[in-house]
Amino acid sequence: MGNQLDRITHLNYSELPTGDPSGIEKDELRVGVAYFFSDEEEDLDDRGQSERYTVRDPSPSECEGHILLNEIEFSAFSCQECIFSKLRGSQDLSVYPMQGLLTFCKPGDLLELIFICPNADHTLPPSPHWAVYIGQGQIIHLHRGEIRKDNVFEVGGGCMGRVVSSWYRYRPLTAELVLQNACGHLGLRSEEICWTNSESFAAWCRFGNREFKAGGEVHSGNLQYFLKLHLEENNIHTMRFHSLEELIREKRNLDASGKLRVIKELSMMENKE
Repeated sequence: MGNQLDRITHLNYSELPTGDPSGIEKDELRVGVAYFFSDEEEDLDDRGQSERYTVRDPSPSECEGHILLNEIEFSAFSCQECIFSKLRGSQDLSVYPMQGLLTFCKPGDLLELIFICPNADHTLPPSPHWAVYIGQGQIIHLHRGEIRKDNVFEVGGGCMGRVVSSWYRYRPLTAELVLQNACGHLGLRSEEICWTNSESFAAWCRFGNREFKAGGEVHSGNLQYFLKLHLEENNIHTMRFHSLEELIREKRNLDASGKLRVIKELSMMENKE
């Protein structure tokens, strides 16, 4: 396993939009762990990591229906601007059963569905899965090469989940535009789709930034993205990428691998130096 620095993913599509239907767009480091990934539309959502999470000892409030996971925390930057934050100190990272989660969801919210204990009957793969909530228990999401609308209880009945609308720091579109973006792409398949995973699609629907699309931004030596892995107190590793799409894919890869495995891999790399 080698270092991943300045890696660029090359994808081919029959049609790649250069603009967004919403019309809204935004203009010495240590490399952590390098994981290889595929170029499929739902690369990480098609494989399982049954021991990816451990549950932190519950507090009295967590016994009432939500739990905290022992998972990797992330922050991401474009140059000096923070564009993504998944940190326990600034966000509520608790996960909830579906019924409880939907009591505080609003149309246009982004949801992350997580299988804590996968089983043989699940219909969604056990990696974290992002979706756009459209109301009445319905979601629109990219799943195995298709953008589809489903009932969240049918596809995520064995899941826990959380609202992740605030994790990306871009200015959100109105709820009406978010739903328009999501609904306007229903039924697209494979070569018609210019997102490589459920997170990129859901985030594009909410924010409209073309950077979420595969090949949606021009690679430039001046444009760099930095992903910080917050593993433990005073244990932060930084990785550098040339595109947001590439950063998201590696973040999902690390997330799917699990905190304990990543810490172990980092320790092995450090011992070899």
